[in-house]
Amino acid sequence: MYVIIVGCGRVGSELAKLLSGEGHDVVVIDKSSESFSRLGNTFNGLTMVGNGFNLNLLKQSGAEKADAFCAVTNGDNTNLISAQVAKKIFQVPKVFARVYDPQRAHIYSALGLDIISGTILFAAMLRDKIIESRFSSYLIESKDLGVLEIGVKGSLIGKTIQDINIPGEFITVAIRRLQEVIIPENQTVLKEKDILMGVVKVASLKGVKEKFFLRGK
Repeated sequence: MYVIIVGCGRVGSELAKLLSGEGHDVVVIDKSSESFSRLGNTFNGLTMVGNGFNLNLLKQSGAEKADAFCAVTNGDNTNLISAQVAKKIFQVPKVFARVYDPQRAHIYSALGLDIISGTILFAAMLRDKIIESRFSSYLIESKDLGVLEIGVKGSLIGKTIQDINIPGEFITVAIRRLQEVIIPENQTVLKEKDILMGVVKVASLKGVKEKFFLRGK
């Protein structure tokens, strides 16, 4: 993929290194050339100095052929303007903007922009740890679904995935077993100390937890 990243702070630089290391073509734009030092010596993408919403700079960066555009500077206005330019003018298929203000996140999501709010995500993560230690709502972008973690012990040992799945309410999608993670089939047999990761319907969370003896956890 051809990816343009605006902002070479901690998030932007890490994202750039991850994508570049996987063989993708990456362009990083930042107002300060000093920020590019975060990319290290192994980064083999292109770096450009300037604003992420500058039309001439974006043309030079190849925005017209970009598959994805990520605006992750430390300024909400810069990110939102850059994202709109990429989406509306250059018609980049996948456009993401990092937003700190939760109120702005909701507003611009309603306008059709893909918004990543670290404030909302972190708050949701803390809430899950405090209230539902085995449940994570932030992993799935839906208020109706979440991810539930279940440790295999007692009567669950020896059962199959088909035995424990609850159609329409809970579906196991992965198993952490020792040092590996496997994607199970219906007839996969559960072993002691397996950790199940399943998608659960939020409305059914209480009943599912009771079924698997997770009361109060």
